[in-house]
Amino acid sequence: MNNNMDYVLDVKNLSTSFISDRKEIRIVKNVSLRLRRGTTLAVVGESGCGKSVTVHSIVKLMPKNAKVSADHVIYRSAKDGKEYRLDQMEPFGTEMRKLRGAEIGMVFQDPMSSLNPVYKVGDQVAEGLIQHTGMSKAEAQKQVLDMFRKLGIPDPESRISDFPHQFSGGMKQRVVIAIAMICNPDIIIADEPTTALDVTIQAQIMELMKSLQVNDHKSIILITHNMGLVAEMADEVCVMYMGRVMEFGSLEDIFENPSHPYTQALLRSVPVLGLAEGQELGTIPGITPNPADLGPGCEFADRCPFCQDRCRQKDIPRFEVSPGHYVRCLKFDSFQEVD
Repeated sequence: MNNNMDYVLDVKNLSTSFISDRKEIRIVKNVSLRLRRGTTLAVVGESGCGKSVTVHSIVKLMPKNAKVSADHVIYRSAKDGKEYRLDQMEPFGTEMRKLRGAEIGMVFQDPMSSLNPVYKVGDQVAEGLIQHTGMSKAEAQKQVLDMFRKLGIPDPESRISDFPHQFSGGMKQRVVIAIAMICNPDIIIADEPTTALDVTIQAQIMELMKSLQVNDHKSIILITHNMGLVAEMADEVCVMYMGRVMEFGSLEDIFENPSHPYTQALLRSVPVLGLAEGQELGTIPGITPNPADLGPGCEFADRCPFCQDRCRQKDIPRFEVSPGHYVRCLKFDSFQEVD
């Protein structure tokens, strides 16, 4: 059994609802996941499956009409060795503000809207450093220059004084990564970090993220629907559908032994180099349901070729089909139940 300190983040039964027109709609349902120190966990699924809501709930960046609960959300700091109960902190209280940015860095999916157009990029990167460490502006600027060099931003002495509109999309994303990295956080949460970037720039950004994990021993949560990125980057994979974790396991578990019907369908729909001419990609039948219309039972039931009556009767527990490989499907009810 792994020591708990191997896990930098431990989330148990996280649920998030939104209150709309006096109605409560559950978007994230009893999500449990763990992030091993120094590894990359990919959270994957179709658009609207609750990936971003899950991580925003973890770091408490949710709107006022959101209602978040959890058995626990534990962050274990490498800097001071302490455990922090994120679920018990006020979203904008002193303790949570101290951890966000300093210990948990965020790379948001759209660099265009993540950067303030009227402030120099160097000042935007330095802001977190000054705020969290009390460092002088001159000292912070030296650190920003070092970070720009590390991230491959050319001519950093000049670029530090430029505004966001003077940067290309790929360079903007490097600046966003610099903001996330400048305080040397334990965890980097990257929410679709290559959205709207061309394929070459995507590869550079992901290579950069991988080097941060391998060389700087950062723990990364990568939110994506791109299974190609998952194959390159991830150590472990969390597959989500309609706010529920359908399958969780190592990269090998998910790609070589996908067990949930949704994971299998997702992988069949991914283009593979060398696909025989005339061979069509698989598609997932049906449409993604409206979260407000979901009844009891498996969220994937209406689109699942293996669905039985019992699949619609109650929430499906998780089963451990091999060490560390969990599946939420009644096909595996002969295995150990872990919920």
